[in-house]
Amino acid sequence: MNVLLYRLRDNFLAVLPITFIVLLLNFTLVPLGSGPLRAFIIGSLLIILGLALFLIGVDIGITPLGDLTGEALAKTNKLSLVLVAGLILGFFISVAEPGLLVLATQVEHVTNGQMGSVGIMLTVSIGLAVLIALGLFRILYNIPLYILLTILYGIIFLISRFVPPEFLAIAFDASGATTGILAVPFILALSIGISSLKRDSKSSEKDSFGLIAIASTGAIISVMVLNILSNSADLSGDLMEAMEAAAPATFVSLLPAILGESFLALLPLLLIFLVLQRISFRLSRRAFARILKGFVYAFIGLFLFLLGVNGGFMDVGAALGSRLANLDSSIHVILVGFFLGVVTILAEPAVYVLTHQIEEVTAGYVRRKSVLVALSLGVGLAVTLSVIRVLVPPIQLWHYLLPGYIICIGLMYIVPKLFVGIAFDAGGVATGPMTATFILAYTNGAAEAFDGANVLVDGFGMIAMVAMTPIITLQILGLIFKVKSRKVGVPQDAN
Repeated sequence: MNVLLYRLRDNFLAVLPITFIVLLLNFTLVPLGSGPLRAFIIGSLLIILGLALFLIGVDIGITPLGDLTGEALAKTNKLSLVLVAGLILGFFISVAEPGLLVLATQVEHVTNGQMGSVGIMLTVSIGLAVLIALGLFRILYNIPLYILLTILYGIIFLISRFVPPEFLAIAFDASGATTGILAVPFILALSIGISSLKRDSKSSEKDSFGLIAIASTGAIISVMVLNILSNSADLSGDLMEAMEAAAPATFVSLLPAILGESFLALLPLLLIFLVLQRISFRLSRRAFARILKGFVYAFIGLFLFLLGVNGGFMDVGAALGSRLANLDSSIHVILVGFFLGVVTILAEPAVYVLTHQIEEVTAGYVRRKSVLVALSLGVGLAVTLSVIRVLVPPIQLWHYLLPGYIICIGLMYIVPKLFVGIAFDAGGVATGPMTATFILAYTNGAAEAFDGANVLVDGFGMIAMVAMTPIITLQILGLIFKVKSRKVGVPQDAN
């Protein structure tokens, strides 16, 4: 009960700032009406409860499955088994990721079914699975993370030359959405389980980070390759048509579809656990029952979360973006975007875990408060730049991402190597459930309303921006740590 109350408090604090902004705007600049506002509040409450239950399920069920699997794989010393397991587990973890489920549904709605949610999920999950297998190979053979990431991002920017802008935005957004509240702890547990059994403790510490960064590139590559192989025609999208089509739906009418979606998302992982319990884990009855209990919590939580998101939460985000973009002054939609980015990252529970971790690793030389401020300002800036891209259509996504990732890759060669893995993994922390739902809907709504903008080209890409800024921010902090530690003569274990 204490754990549930703790999770409810965290999620309440995560949703509260967005709720406050919505209510403030409703009574000032953009009245929403009683119906949408009521649906938003109900959706918010379902999201708070759903995320609390889901995260408890992840903690006691899915993360232990990752730990046990990583340890079991490492003990086999069979490369082929490790790679096959990485492929299978990576695929099904991605399929069950709430952020990807939301993004895929949003893309399907906006494109009026031209891109189906199932196709997006399968494509992204295949890419993630292949790159998780590659990441495990890197850990086992001590391939430097910065070299592998340089190669992967080189491939990404080479392929991107042959991909239309709308697919580029969806591909980079999928990268951030798929490394969310389910995938991040599981992938971390898997990598720690394998790397912890290596004899070199320093190498083990560094290798426990970076697998998320490698996996996320698979989502980008897979969506772009799908576009090239399928010779897909240019997509068209209409957010308002999608919203009007969904308007008659109530929470009750959504129940059957979301119940089935939640069950199918977690079923493969449950089956994998049952098979591994029989052939490898052989847990005690108590430990076995605890993990099963975790799956039950995760299922109920995922169901409530998706019900809240689809029942009004995202629609209000889109409506706010649309109405603010239609005001005489563009400053309102820009400022609201900035504050949404700042308060979202400040309220994200996983951010506090990350900041404590960095303070520990640097023995207090990089303070968690400075990390928190830098991250919040960085994410606020990312959302702001995304809104500006909507208002100035000639600015394309690659105008941001190309120089941004050149900076990311350049910094990898001069910062302590432990910070490289932490920084790239932090993108998964920054692109939390509020980013993948409300803020994504907000930028989509602004793009739909603003004359000259395209909801697919300009409305998407925001998650990609939010995922990129922590990489730059935390590597700069790593550089600061490196300089500070040299000045005071502290041994740089993080190098």
